[in-house]
Amino acid sequence: MSHLIVSNLTKTVGEKTLFENIDFTIYAGERAGLIGVNGTGKSTFLSILANRIEADQLSMDHPNQYRIAFLEQDPKFDKGLTVLQAVFSGDSPVLQINRKYEEALEKLNEDSSSVEYQNLYMDIQQKMDEYNAWDINAMAKTALNKLGIDMFDRQVNELSGGQLKRVALAKVLVEPADLILLDEPTNHLDVQSSEWLQESLAKLSSAIIFVTHDRYFLDGVSTHIYEIADQTMYTHRGNYGDYLEAKAIREEMAASSQLKLQNRFRSELKWIRRGAKARTTKQKARIQRFDQLDEQMERNNDNTSLDMKLATTRLGKKVLEGIELSKAYTDKKIIQNFSFLLQPGDRIGIVGPNGAGKSTLINMLAEKIQPDSGELQVGQTVKIAHFEQTIPPMNPNTRMIEYVRESSNDIEGSDGVRHSAAQMLERFLFPLKVHGTPIGKLSGGERKRLHLLKLLMEQPNVLLLDEPTNDLDIQTLSVLEDFIEQFPGVVITISHDRFFLDRIAKKLWVLDGKGNTREVQEIYSDFLEQTPEVEVEDVVIVEPEPIKQKEQKKKLTFKEQKEWETIEDDIAKVEKSIISAEKEVELAGADFEKLQKATQHLEALNEQYNMLIERWSYLQEIIG
Repeated sequence: MSHLIVSNLTKTVGEKTLFENIDFTIYAGERAGLIGVNGTGKSTFLSILANRIEADQLSMDHPNQYRIAFLEQDPKFDKGLTVLQAVFSGDSPVLQINRKYEEALEKLNEDSSSVEYQNLYMDIQQKMDEYNAWDINAMAKTALNKLGIDMFDRQVNELSGGQLKRVALAKVLVEPADLILLDEPTNHLDVQSSEWLQESLAKLSSAIIFVTHDRYFLDGVSTHIYEIADQTMYTHRGNYGDYLEAKAIREEMAASSQLKLQNRFRSELKWIRRGAKARTTKQKARIQRFDQLDEQMERNNDNTSLDMKLATTRLGKKVLEGIELSKAYTDKKIIQNFSFLLQPGDRIGIVGPNGAGKSTLINMLAEKIQPDSGELQVGQTVKIAHFEQTIPPMNPNTRMIEYVRESSNDIEGSDGVRHSAAQMLERFLFPLKVHGTPIGKLSGGERKRLHLLKLLMEQPNVLLLDEPTNDLDIQTLSVLEDFIEQFPGVVITISHDRFFLDRIAKKLWVLDGKGNTREVQEIYSDFLEQTPEVEVEDVVIVEPEPIKQKEQKKKLTFKEQKEWETIEDDIAKVEKSIISAEKEVELAGADFEKLQKATQHLEALNEQYNMLIERWSYLQEIIG
């Protein structure tokens, strides 16, 4: 099995140490989601592994001919290449022969009577057979189609940044590699493309390390979570949901006895969500204990979560009203006869395919684009903050605290208490020690987070957010979501992030790309389930024969009967072991090495516990 062993990875940028002495091993088939606050070095980490940036210190051990494919945040291709030539621009032999095949085919199409071109084409065809390269050719064209790129002969210098990213993604997916590194692969992808990518990555045998802010994607793809924090990297087994639970458990263990109760609650919650049926006295007792813990948790909940509720300029009865708004560019209808009436407290998500006019609509609401016809009426008390996809230029010499104070020195909370600019920076994950840092030293994600805070410091009562989730880390998104949930004004947002929209938007404006806009009173994920997917015609589709489902067993086998007789006792034993392991974690205190070992032991026990519960449910279904 191919593997990569990394030891003593250390990187310092200027005076800032990103990470120090990181060690990890990744095997074929493992898919690690890399998370961390903007500025902790996620992109730098991937660039070092891809040999694009030098580390201060690094030891890498892997088999000979270990190949790494890398999707950068801002990929670049040589000018003059066509889309297909760019996809086949890697140095592996199978990509090189595909590139020569496409070039030979293009020449033959130009002059089909040329004997020279005919011989060249036949020679390349034979090599395609020798290298078994036809599958790669079909995969490339299918991937491009699925990612919304259907003009294979178009030059890459004519493409937008989002289209370039999708071409680069297709290149990485077809390039033979032992390790695939993906930096924000879901940026610029619509929901259908993201779901296709998720399914495609799950089928690959390569090891994968990827950075994404899309939490549904992260949860669906990852088998491990790598978290960069405190100049080191923590490794967690399982997907994003497993990571959240494990992290909550560790934080609870380190706190009071009340939080120990929360840990037991989470354990019971996980079991109850598995759907095990309470058909025995013992299982009924478990559910009763769960209910008791649930009630006790509610009684003891101290609501210590960060209060992000801020005062805003009071909205009158009238916010924004659109009357028969229309907008077109040349012959393409973007918005046609769209009318709406916003109410205080509205939470709206604008959704639709790429190019449907979502940004055009939000720019009309911000009065930065005028409609061709119709009228937009704005209430007298409305104060709009417009967060655009591209943030305005920022003076690199301006210090963070000075930049925020350009909007306000402080901000009033809903309780009348004023919060200083420094306090707000801390709430948006900028610790006090970095407030004097010049903007020029910040990462792209950190600048975006800082600009967002500056807008919020103006205390608007209408937020217009155009793709706010792009380039923001997950922790910042959680802070933003908490803020919006308590925000008393109106929020209208464009986002491809399903998790963000599910949490924020209470209704949707759906654009179909033909000028039509309709309002839907649904959560985004529910809307997607009810919307038939528009199939993209593939160049080549080879559908495997459907696997026939085995008929449901009518009775337990001898081995399963023996397992059934002992499984409840096994569950009870593991539960006792979990309680002991929890105490070990608690006693580890500030001893990091001891805490890490104890936590890994606890996670292994929880994994064993989950497997037993699944087996219990399976056997119980057979018994009926």
